[in-house]
Amino acid sequence: QVQLVESGGGSVQAGGSLRLSCSVFGYTVGWACMAWFRQAPGKEREGVAVIDGDGSTSFPDSVKGRFTISKDDAKNMVYLQMTSLKPEDTAMYYCAADFRRCGARRPREWYKYWGQGTQVTVSS
Repeated sequence: QVQLVESGGGSVQAGGSLRLSCSVFGYTVGWACMAWFRQAPGKEREGVAVIDGDGSTSFPDSVKGRFTISKDDAKNMVYLQMTSLKPEDTAMYYCAADFRRCGARRPREWYKYWGQGTQVTVSS
């Protein structure tokens, strides 16, 4: 059965960096659309990064230039490198996957598989 497990969350000061990892089991990231979402208390879950099987990536303006998504097909893992973190980046971060091609940026409902999340807290 497909499982996604996030790790790497923690507490950092504003301006710091953090690298999140998503370990994928029972699925091949090289054939998948992989994404990172985040959700802060009282807010909607929002996508922050997408990477297709061919390696193409997409980011919303809120994190563009600060976040980078990458993957290691051999290790079947996906990463989210976050730099220049801001307090507003504080949220639970989730890894998501789907067997279909990414295409245009997809809403959270489109992704079939989800991890349980890892907390990122950025203090001022």
